[in-house]
Amino acid sequence: MSVIKVEGLTKSFKKYSRSPGLWAAFKGLFHREYELVEAVKGVSFEVKEGEILGYLGPNGAGKSTVIKMLTGVLYPDAGKVTALGLTPWLEREKYVRDIGVVFGQKSTLWFDLPPVDTFDLHRGIYEVPRKIFDKRLKELVDFLEVKDISGTSTRKLSLGERMRCEFINSMLHGPKILFLDEPTVGIDVVAKQRIREFIKRINREHGVTVILTTHDVGDVEELCDRIIIIDKGRHIYEGDIAQLKREFIKYKELVVEFESPVKSLRLPNVEVVSLEGVKAVLRVDIKRSSVSTVIQRLFDKFEVKDIDVNEQSVESIIRGIYEKKRETS
Repeated sequence: MSVIKVEGLTKSFKKYSRSPGLWAAFKGLFHREYELVEAVKGVSFEVKEGEILGYLGPNGAGKSTVIKMLTGVLYPDAGKVTALGLTPWLEREKYVRDIGVVFGQKSTLWFDLPPVDTFDLHRGIYEVPRKIFDKRLKELVDFLEVKDISGTSTRKLSLGERMRCEFINSMLHGPKILFLDEPTVGIDVVAKQRIREFIKRINREHGVTVILTTHDVGDVEELCDRIIIIDKGRHIYEGDIAQLKREFIKYKELVVEFESPVKSLRLPNVEVVSLEGVKAVLRVDIKRSSVSTVIQRLFDKFEVKDIDVNEQSVESIIRGIYEKKRETS
């Protein structure tokens, strides 16, 4: 069963343009020239109930514009969206009672208030009964481990702490769909993993449908059932995550720090990108060797101080998709 159905969604923006210089600025006071920028070009897709969909693409691809139309913030120029049986931008007051939104770059918390006060304001806005609210709040606070910080002013919280509170605020009214726009950007590894576990839990236990935009391939691999990739306003790829990994995720990078300088390093199915003194960057062919096997070999042969594992970026995966398209066309 589909909870969201999108047909031919299109959106353009007027962009003010002028030549450089003082005279051009003066002329712009009386006559402005605009160009039309097509942000979204007739996209169509469906989201199934209880699905975690990864909606991916490079900066400027049109991801956030689509999400804003799906949440009812923007009106499209053309096309149709049916979400939970409603048209988001026409029936927004009714629609927003069943959706939650977390934007990594935009806070829903009041910065001068502690999160617990924002939570209570949220309860009043959505008219959540006190008993239900208290039960949900306790479950969310306990799972995301924010009990000790929920009374601290929001402006004094770290980014990871604030994002955990953002998730609590988005879930207090019991939404059926959760929209996440870059929710883990810039946060530390521990907070990121806790948020991933939270997303999986609400999806598994409460059947919440999740639409996630991210540049973190780790988020995609761990969370998403299916992905759609958009670029320049058009969908260029759609498939499940297993298919994506088979076709396009070819390597992972290890950033290794040794206890003492290493002069040469050779391991099967590993490319040495750089090796300088005690630091090395290695690229592991994950189709031929697992990262854990390579790490074990490193510990067996060298005295290793620290290892970081870096994923391929979404941008590199998109380049791989373009390259494959060119090869087959």
